[in-house]
Amino acid sequence: MPASLVTAAFVAALLASLLVKLWLATRQMRHVAAHRDAVPPAFAATVTLDAHRRAADYTLAKGRLGLVSIALGAATLLAWTLLGGLDALNTALREALLPGWGPMAYQLALLAAFTVIGSLVELPLEWIATFRIEQRFGFNRMTPAMFLGDLAKSTLVGALIGLPLAALVLWIMGASGGLWWLWAWVAWVGFNLVLLVLYPTVIAPIFNRFTPLADESLAARVNALMQRCGFRAQGLFVMDGSRRSAHANAYFTGLGSSKRVVFFDTLLSRLTPGEVEAVLAHELGHFHHRHVLKRLVGIFGMSLAGLALLGWLAGQAGFYAGLGVSPNLGAPNDALALLLFMLAVPPFATFLSPLLSQLSRRHEFEADRYACAQADGRALAAALLKLHEDNASTLTPDPLYVRFYYSHPPAAERLAALPMAT
Repeated sequence: MPASLVTAAFVAALLASLLVKLWLATRQMRHVAAHRDAVPPAFAATVTLDAHRRAADYTLAKGRLGLVSIALGAATLLAWTLLGGLDALNTALREALLPGWGPMAYQLALLAAFTVIGSLVELPLEWIATFRIEQRFGFNRMTPAMFLGDLAKSTLVGALIGLPLAALVLWIMGASGGLWWLWAWVAWVGFNLVLLVLYPTVIAPIFNRFTPLADESLAARVNALMQRCGFRAQGLFVMDGSRRSAHANAYFTGLGSSKRVVFFDTLLSRLTPGEVEAVLAHELGHFHHRHVLKRLVGIFGMSLAGLALLGWLAGQAGFYAGLGVSPNLGAPNDALALLLFMLAVPPFATFLSPLLSQLSRRHEFEADRYACAQADGRALAAALLKLHEDNASTLTPDPLYVRFYYSHPPAAERLAALPMAT
């Protein structure tokens, strides 16, 4: 594979994805700003002008930071690849660690250093998002100490989980011959399935406190709903989401017998029991239609295709040279191949977003219809409207931006489609 062809394809994809992202982001901001001073007629009786303007201002503030994030992401990607950043990091670590530490330690150090540097580059934007934007609009509940504590804990958890998986994949890449990508995929799938089982009881409690649902009448109502829907869970739990944010949510987590229902305390404080039941019925709709299983199968399928592609690219000198890296330097290049692939894929994957978003929105409509069959559709409509208002979600997004990015239907489309919303 000619290096010039790899470079040309990468530059074309990066430039196209950058222009599309910037164009869509500015469209969204212009559309929201143009409709800031008028509540859509369908919501005139339920949403105040002040709430509508707040949602617009919140969307615009996030949009402006998003433009910076898009530009920074493109610049960072260029710096890692064609400007030689990854090659320089690889050379420095190779000279410092080989042969003393051995090939495996050197490769794990390369992966770890890349991850840490990338996180540090993104950290200022995360800080601004939390302590400027979320704080300004009344959503942030975190202190700087809590933010840094979460960062330390997530780094430690990521290292404890990610480094063993990386070591396993690197060992497979070096020991399994030409079909290493298939065995690596099997290991990756197994690792993720185990993680899904362990997440509710081992990982999530590191960051949040989970207590059994104390409201007996609500618990009885929720249990009756789950029994009607044929769903079994290990318990109903309330998460102290209000410690970090005013945003509200409810979700299922876990796999198999480890499944549990989790309510944010902010959700329970805002919704009536009937509305909580309707929101949970929507989540049960995902279970009924096997959306989670379908998404897992889709993710696993795409990862298999990606690893197969990497299995071919890793043996092509042009793949490395075309992305600014010297491939053969007397040491294993498996970690280098993984990192280059992770860097090169996102610009191309950008154009899958509309398809994935459309599929996700279709799943949301299906779950809404199921919820209306199992609970009160009017309660679901009221709950969705409250959540949109409480989360400052704009009621007037740009239609094209929605089609490209929105995983959930915008409020107007979603409420209009509810069978029992009126």
